[in-house]
Amino acid sequence: MSSPSKRREMDLMKLMMGDYKVEMINDGMQEFYVDFNGPSESPYHGGVWRIRVELPDAYPYKSPSIGFVNKIFHPNVDEMSGSVCLDVINQSWSPMFGNKNLVNVFEVFLPQLLLYPNPSDPLNGEAAALMMHDRAAYEQRVKEYREKYAKPEDIGAAPEEKSSDEELSEDESDSSDEQVAGKADP
Repeated sequence: MSSPSKRREMDLMKLMMGDYKVEMINDGMQEFYVDFNGPSESPYHGGVWRIRVELPDAYPYKSPSIGFVNKIFHPNVDEMSGSVCLDVINQSWSPMFGNKNLVNVFEVFLPQLLLYPNPSDPLNGEAAALMMHDRAAYEQRVKEYREKYAKPEDIGAAPEEKSSDEELSEDESDSSDEQVAGKADP
């Protein structure tokens, strides 16, 4: 049986060899960011979220800690901290999933969380209430957050850069979009 540090290295390498952008925090292999695309057939489609992953010393016997860095409107994600209420990761974690644990977080667990929110166990009460009582308004709010906080071109920007971009007026933002569209069409 391999040691936890070997397992951490193997799982991280499999994630890096997949279709995920992984950015290490510091020099170790215990903390890193992964860029995660919202699943198709969901109001999150088209958005990209940066997920912070921390692997405990006891990984794979103890689950990774994951959280959204950029804001997302979801009943099971705390809007301020980005922490995730995900039973499979937090309570039902098992090292027996094979060597694909980290990949499974991004290919199975997070897509299922976004596709099938559980408003009866919320970390964001406003999102849960809106989802239960006005699904169309909930999906509209999800799309507004996706447009404001999960643009693919903003991922990886420093927080200071993001805040200055957010201060642009809608007219400035729209005009830059039109210029890009104009250049793409000869």
